[in-house]
Amino acid sequence: MDIGLLSAFIGGVLALLSPCAALLLPAFFGSTVGVGSRLVLHAAIFYVGMLLVLIPLGMGAGTLGALFTAYRGTIVLVASVILIILGIVQFFGFGFDPAKALPGAEAMRSKSATATGATKTFLLGATSGIAGVCSGPILGAVLTLAATRGSVFLGGVMLAIYGAGMVVPLFIIAALWSRMGPRARSVMRGGSVKLFGLRLPVISMLTGALMIIIGIVFWMTNGLVSAPSLVSTSTLAHAQEWTSNWTSTTIDILVICLLAVVAIILWFRHERRRAQDMRGTDTRGKSNESSARDEPRH
Repeated sequence: MDIGLLSAFIGGVLALLSPCAALLLPAFFGSTVGVGSRLVLHAAIFYVGMLLVLIPLGMGAGTLGALFTAYRGTIVLVASVILIILGIVQFFGFGFDPAKALPGAEAMRSKSATATGATKTFLLGATSGIAGVCSGPILGAVLTLAATRGSVFLGGVMLAIYGAGMVVPLFIIAALWSRMGPRARSVMRGGSVKLFGLRLPVISMLTGALMIIIGIVFWMTNGLVSAPSLVSTSTLAHAQEWTSNWTSTTIDILVICLLAVVAIILWFRHERRRAQDMRGTDTRGKSNESSARDEPRH
């Protein structure tokens, strides 16, 4: 796996857990949306809304980087400096809200506050990827990495992975929300420590330190070109050989079987829920009839 893509994913995770928005979105999904297929649907809608904004930003950054491919050495140096500066800003708990620089972002944020249902989820996704003072430096760092790719497509992919880094923990925390006690939620928010006379959130310090390290590694590896792969070449070769042994017919059969299993599970859940609703309706009807018979007649 590419170190830059992994950094983008981790950046998304840390943006979701940033001090300004720690557990706000998981709390909304866990208490309002619920669990099961409804949570899956809303998480998907949230991610689609996020991609609508993040992918164009990534493609724009990739386009900008592609215009200056002849000056790669300078780009790597400038990007490394920007990453380190953003890391220092993040470490000390400072930040900026990228949404203020985008036209229409404030209006979309206002609409998300008054909307309901799937529309609210979609608008939350569209604004959550770019909004937040604490997560502003993180998004700036990911956009900087996207620009150094020098590719419109790879820039969009990097921002899509950044969004996935936010959605995956959001989905997991929301699914477990009802089982989490106050202590667990407090631990996930993270604490703070006093440094240089300032009260600094631990999450911001960890994120800032990671960004500084990435900036240094980015410069030392010529924009991650000479960075070692997280998966060895031999492992990749074995994986490619293993997948080549599977025929397309076998894959088609597996996909069909998987879809059939999913359909059966969804049908079973639907029938069970409908049966429960019918039993509840019958119980309420019998209760009302009993109450009517017990009332004294005048």
